[in-house]
Amino acid sequence: MLYSATTPEQKRRTLRESLASGKLQQFPGAFNPLSARLIQEKGFDGVYISGAVLANDLGLPDIGLTTLTEVATRAGQIARMTDLPALVDADTGFGEPMNVARTVQELENAGLAGCHIEDQFNPKRCGHLDGKNVVDLQTASKRIRAAADARRDPNFLIMARTDIRAVDGLAAAQDRARALVDAGADAIFPEAMRTLEEFAAIREAVDVPVLANMTEFGKSDLFTAEALSSVGVNMVIYPVTLLRSAMGAAGRTLDAIKADGTQQSQVGQMLTRARLYELVDYEAYNQFDTSVFNFQVPGQH
Repeated sequence: MLYSATTPEQKRRTLRESLASGKLQQFPGAFNPLSARLIQEKGFDGVYISGAVLANDLGLPDIGLTTLTEVATRAGQIARMTDLPALVDADTGFGEPMNVARTVQELENAGLAGCHIEDQFNPKRCGHLDGKNVVDLQTASKRIRAAADARRDPNFLIMARTDIRAVDGLAAAQDRARALVDAGADAIFPEAMRTLEEFAAIREAVDVPVLANMTEFGKSDLFTAEALSSVGVNMVIYPVTLLRSAMGAAGRTLDAIKADGTQQSQVGQMLTRARLYELVDYEAYNQFDTSVFNFQVPGQH
């Protein structure tokens, strides 16, 4: 009932232990708090909170328009509804190194298990679009160093994302990954890898966990968990998958209402009332209310 009974500190320890286990960790992207509960119920390892999803949910493109306050608030709302560790996209850290430091502490306060910070210029672009620009190595390293120094819980995961593969090639991505680990990154997110061999090359370059982004309509093929695990990837995210699925279904239902004058043809595909109540644990709240208000007002004498 209410929020997760698992503390943020416990979730962070779980994430660290899971990444060290040798088993590929799958983190579907939650687009709201209720979807985080569904991810947990389906037996996944963690919840991913995409910057693109947070921006799109506000009706905005993913070009660095969201603020730290918006991201920390919404990410915290999602993270607190699940016992799973939640990893959030912190874009470029929302400013200079001191802003990055504040970002990390705000995300710690919000209950996140970790975040990733990228090496693009601000305003950034979606990682699978062309025309990206990356900052120089000194600037990228300062961001990661500030993040690592600012955290108060040593288990809060600082992941460095690099977009340099699309700009300067795979060898440059290997070099930058090594440098960002030296700057304090606990894990590496190489964006827009095109082949399994490219993921294997990043794996060879560093001795920290490596993340794969399996987003639809992007630069990467949608490799299976088994294939990613075979080249040493430790974590895979599906950042916008649930939002795209939900919005696709919403569009089809609106089309049906417009065409037929009723949603009847789509009802069979909908979440039932009973299933929705189960997800929000309606029965627990009902029992709680009964226990609080289960008394009789004494008569006047």
